[in-house]
Amino acid sequence: MQLKNLKYIPLAGILVALTGCDDFLDHTPDNRVTISTPTQVTQLLVNAYSDGNHATICELSSDNIVDNTSPDENGVRYNLSGNSNYAPADDEAFAWEEIKSGIQQDTPSHIWAGAYHAIAVCNYALQAIEQLEAQGRGSEVTAQKGEALVSRAYHHFILANLFCLPYAGAEASKSIPGIPYMIDVEKELKPQYDRGNLADVYDRIEQDLVEGLPLVNDNLHPLAPKYHFTIASAHAFAARFYLFARKYDLAEKHATIALGDAGAPSSMRNFWTKTFTTSDALTQAYIDPSDPGNLMLVATSSIYYRVIGQKYAHNREAKNATTHSVGPTWTKYNFHPCMSGKLYYRGQSEYGSLYAPMFEFFEYTDKIAGIGYVHHIRPEFTKEEVLLTRAEARIYMRKITEAVADLSAWDANRWNNLPVSDKPDCKLTLEVINKFYADEGDSNELRKNGIVSPVNIDQVCTPANASWNYGADIQHLVECVLHFRRLERLDMGDRWFDIRRNGIEITHKIGRSRVEHLTLGDPRRAFQIPADVLSAGFPENNRLPISSGGSDSDATLSTESYKKPISARP
Repeated sequence: MQLKNLKYIPLAGILVALTGCDDFLDHTPDNRVTISTPTQVTQLLVNAYSDGNHATICELSSDNIVDNTSPDENGVRYNLSGNSNYAPADDEAFAWEEIKSGIQQDTPSHIWAGAYHAIAVCNYALQAIEQLEAQGRGSEVTAQKGEALVSRAYHHFILANLFCLPYAGAEASKSIPGIPYMIDVEKELKPQYDRGNLADVYDRIEQDLVEGLPLVNDNLHPLAPKYHFTIASAHAFAARFYLFARKYDLAEKHATIALGDAGAPSSMRNFWTKTFTTSDALTQAYIDPSDPGNLMLVATSSIYYRVIGQKYAHNREAKNATTHSVGPTWTKYNFHPCMSGKLYYRGQSEYGSLYAPMFEFFEYTDKIAGIGYVHHIRPEFTKEEVLLTRAEARIYMRKITEAVADLSAWDANRWNNLPVSDKPDCKLTLEVINKFYADEGDSNELRKNGIVSPVNIDQVCTPANASWNYGADIQHLVECVLHFRRLERLDMGDRWFDIRRNGIEITHKIGRSRVEHLTLGDPRRAFQIPADVLSAGFPENNRLPISSGGSDSDATLSTESYKKPISARP
């Protein structure tokens, strides 16, 4: 599919009316579009998805990326000629500092603005739907209402997991600052917003999901269904939400619905078993909307591919823990055979690997000048990710047999149709998992390579059911599912979310001698509210030790951002 077919339709002319006593304000301007029909609501929902991409700031913050200018594990420091950052904001993200050097693509400002723009579209659509319902036409906009509610919930979920501390359970999260949960169309020029608390945000997300899920329909957008919430992708999001909320029974339930076929893990992507002659063909296959394993795709404006592979790269210990890691069924390989032909490097192999499926698409605004906009298509929900979500939920529910079956299905899909010479060591079983992640023979090897890390999930969030705690009986299964999730969601930013919700501690070596540790209770696990929003007086995140205090005053919410055309060449 050509990129031009994936672009969002601008929200041209759709304005929110300002009320006043002046008769002039009571008339609709000539260039305003009034949403008054079900078809117009459907068209409006094309804009109900943000073009922001959190992959850059999340991957830079995680343990998937290293600073190539820092010493390696042997203390050797390489001064490679291409070791320069793409933007100062990259340095800030990697060091877990406040990101305030830019407001373009991949920055908190752009992500915040994009998410709240999508939420505003959802609210405008819901307002129009309410008016149609009052006219007795509610049956004509049922599916539109479902999509708007689920999309509104999804974008608040992303904002909460970027700009708030990790969810800590229903009671403890009442003391964690939230983000404004927008449910109404703005009618004031400078509205005031209260951050509220994270527990309320999660409650509102759940309310929107409970109301919206039964209404979603697969036939609303026949030309591009995978770029909207469908029944499968909406339930995939619900499964992810409930996994983060530690309501594992609901995570399992919605994951099973999303997988379809009575919950059987069929129709996963066969991308891993194919060979490609060009990187473009590889990328197109990864985001192929006709692939039944791709449940939902999101078109974003992002320069992620240009950031990774130079100063900051998937290299050394990060690479050894993921793309070049051994695994329970591939101990004889230096990386999983399914990765063959899907890993590239920029210039020299010393710079680290580039994960080819996430290569960019370029939209020219001036071919002669060679400038335009860079896009990444995110496979936001896939059957593989849903399967691993269900596996993790089942692990905590102590449904061990079913969880191992899900993990084994994911593993088997990676080996399917590979050459005979690339056969796995064995079939994934509970015994194989326990033996591998126990790391017999050298109890420090997997931990030294970063393949597994101590999990502190119970210290982060209280499970909804007291019996769903983390314990030694499920330790190796949890380590396995987190290992598989890290591989599955590489370059998507999801590893940062897993680090947050599991209380995983990581270290970043920065430059010649600086070392930063992200501890269990580190407030830097939440990104700072964007600088342009803070400048309007919005309460900031306290990213210093808790004892230093902070401000909770109300302030104006600003969501302005911009995108600047860049060169086609990285």
